Amino acid sequence: MSVRITLLTATSIAITVGAYALSRWIGIRRPSPLTVPVFLATPMVMVVITVTHIGLSGYSRASGIVTYFLGPATVALAVPFYRRRRVLLDNVVPLCVGLVTGTVVAMVSAVMLARLFGQSHALQAAFSLKTATAPVAIAEAPQVHADPTLVAGLVVVSALLGTMIGPKLLSALRIKGSVARGTALGTISSGQGVAQSLVEGELTGASASISMALAAIVVTLLAPVVVRIFA
Repeated sequence: MSVRITLLTATSIAITVGAYALSRWIGIRRPSPLTVPVFLATPMVMVVITVTHIGLSGYSRASGIVTYFLGPATVALAVPFYRRRRVLLDNVVPLCVGLVTGTVVAMVSAVMLARLFGQSHALQAAFSLKTATAPVAIAEAPQVHADPTLVAGLVVVSALLGTMIGPKLLSALRIKGSVARGTALGTISSGQGVAQSLVEGELTGASASISMALAAIVVTLLAPVVVRIFA
């Protein structure tokens, strides 16, 4: 039984890695919001585990292992930041101004739109946390009286949309600077934005990683205030 479980887990991990590699290959040859690895790899995995009858329960063991390595992967983001620290320090003022402004605008606009469309107070509160990383947003949810599960879903969807649309939108607006692009993607799309930024380059990825961390702090501090004023 244990041998079967080990083989199933190894197969599921291989499916995950294979789906990501294939989506990257397709994305390089056919650049499009629909070929972003985070978006394209997900249905690939879903189809394979359904066709092979691995199922969600069988795949969950592999997903747990992959999730475990998110910790070391996040810590590893310090490497490009350290290598590019001089450039980032030279741009610290515009980076911080853009980050704080973008985060506040994203929070306020999301809450006000939810209110405009007559959504419940709990949903409005959940929208205030959508730009933070999932662990931070989930931990902050009780502070604004939002449902943690709902918050987690909004964070993932928001980050996915930002990753799919963000790079093309930035290019259409002729924003080419690595620091500016990384700051925008890291602030709005958290971890998924960082992953996409690293595809563009080390400096873009470094800017995104520091922006993701600082945006989470801004959201944590301001979410209760934004909800109290605008929700």
